Amino acid sequence: MLPLVQRIVADITRLFAEIHDRRERVNQIRAASGGQRNEESVYSEELRQVEQEIEKEATRLDGFLAELRELGVELKDPVHGLVDFRARMDDRDVYLCWKLGEEEIGHWHEIDAGFSGRQSLLENSATGPDDSDNGDGAGC
Repeated sequence: MLPLVQRIVADITRLFAEIHDRRERVNQIRAASGGQRNEESVYSEELRQVEQEIEKEATRLDGFLAELRELGVELKDPVHGLVDFRARMDDRDVYLCWKLGEEEIGHWHEIDAGFSGRQSLLENSATGPDDSDNGDGAGC
């Protein structure tokens, strides 16, 4: 499922940035026109076009978000492409945590911990939390 999630999240981050840039452009146009919203403004046509583009892209963004929800994936940060997957670990609910650019899901965190509470899934995987590594690399 991760390759599909990667594509969707990449589209979301790209589209989110485009929407943000277009909103900034709208603010610039409004500032240049002195905040006028009348039909006679020299910027009114450009403003209308940019606002229409924002609406279309916001609709596309909603579609991508719906795709993630259908997959059981929760978007946490559209700028950095951070998502969480609900999972069970040691008889409790946790999130598996993945960020755009990572090759695999390698982290998890408690439901209420967030990104700052990320922990490696590989930590203690070879020896376990109570075993000591004797240095021979066997780990078991």
